Amino acid sequence: MTALENTQLAQLIDHTLLKPEATRADVDALAREAEALGTYSICVSPSMLPVETAVKVATVCGFPSGQHSAEVKAFEARESVDKGADEIDMVINVGLARAGQYEQVEHEIRAVRDVAKAPVLLKVIIESAALDDAQIVGVCEAAERAGADFVKTSTGFHSAGGASEHAVALMRETVGDRLGVKASGGIRTREAAEAMVAAGASRLGLSSSKAILEGGTGSGY
Repeated sequence: MTALENTQLAQLIDHTLLKPEATRADVDALAREAEALGTYSICVSPSMLPVETAVKVATVCGFPSGQHSAEVKAFEARESVDKGADEIDMVINVGLARAGQYEQVEHEIRAVRDVAKAPVLLKVIIESAALDDAQIVGVCEAAERAGADFVKTSTGFHSAGGASEHAVALMRETVGDRLGVKASGGIRTREAAEAMVAAGASRLGLSSSKAILEGGTGSGY
């Protein structure tokens, strides 16, 4: 691919470091690498905020299990916004989704939306590999009703797996062009990244951004 095309791919990437053993030095190095690569943002744990960088800063909320109360997720999101987060990637309560309790899923998303108002972007992690198609559609519809900006496939930490082209395509079909779709979890090659974009992803969560942009194979998130 040409340099311009490489730049375009980089601008879809949230360069991600969510390992529990990450240090402040690791996060600073991530930020410098993101700036050099030209990625859209970095995504780091909320305890690492604030981060000084020229790219956007995303953080997570209710991560990785989603089994937090709506009030706790809202508190965490509010603190992150106060510390400079441009984007919040919140994990839904996957058990509620599996039980078909979409109104409760909508409630917790709305609780975070209420404290993470525009221009902060809100991405909703649905853990698509743990859901069937009807559940994926149900939670995507709940996210849209609650005012989310994106739906996102995965935390990258669930035993069921990460992103799939099928899930991304179904999420895109459900939200149309009204919301963004972020593919994350297990994307370790350029081919896989491009396949997710072709399926409908408008953002990519990658921890091996440099290797992928260079056409190699990465590891991790």
